[in-house]
Formats: sequence, C-alpha cells, structure tokens
Amino acid sequence: MKKMQIFEPAMCCPTGLCGVGVDPELLRISTVLNSLKKNGVEVDRFNLTSAPMEFVNNKGINELLNTKGVDDLPAIVLDGEIVMTGRYPSNDEFCKFFDIPKNTLNEQPNPFNVITKSSGSCDCSDGGCC
Repeated sequence: MKKMQIFEPAMCCPTGLCGVGVDPELLRISTVLNSLKKNGVEVDRFNLTSAPMEFVNNKGINELLNTKGVDDLPAIVLDGEIVMTGRYPSNDEFCKFFDIPKNTLNEQPNPFNVITKSSGSCDCSDGGCC
C-alpha cells in the first residue's frame, strides 16, 4: 500500500475544523481522509503548529520550508517523494495516487448543515479554540 503524508500550514487545531468559520476545502479533505480510512487507506496528516518536529525530521519538507517557506504548504508526500505543493489533491487525484475507484470518495452531504466560509483563520477571538 502506498504511504501518503500531508504537511499542512499552521492551524489552530490538527484538522483546521474549529471555530465558527470552517474552510470548505479543509472540510472536504477531512471527508476524503475519513472515506480513505474506511476503505483501509491511511494518510498521515501533520500540522505545523501541532507537529513541528515532523517538518524538521522530513528532509524533503525541511528543504522545501527552508527554500520556499510556508507558502508552499500544504505539501503532499507519496512514498517519500513530494508530489504536490501549495494545494490539496482533488478527489480524482487522490484516487489516482492510490489507484482506487473514483466512487470510493463520493461527496457526502453536510448532515449538520455546517455553514462554511473561507476566511483563512479559525475566527477564535481568544486564540484557544482547541
């Protein structure tokens, strides 16, 4: 099985799904990763705030940060090689990376009617949402 790691920028919590404003892209990624997990595919996800040593210990990611900075995050590592930077893979790209059928990652409805917005922050006034 292929091994994927996602190195994400600093967020207020491990998934970025906290506070009153939820970034729809982070919601999609969490849904995709849950679907993958249900199908036996594990993806490691590292947030610069909560797992900084993962960024230091990975030579490729460390070099990326030292040369290009955090603007190239998220960075996607597949089997030890950086395959994408600056964005998350689309659902189709996830399927290609893992050689799985497209219907494995069917979009799921928002059962709780979560209102989403992309503000670039978690909107926590006290900075302690998690």
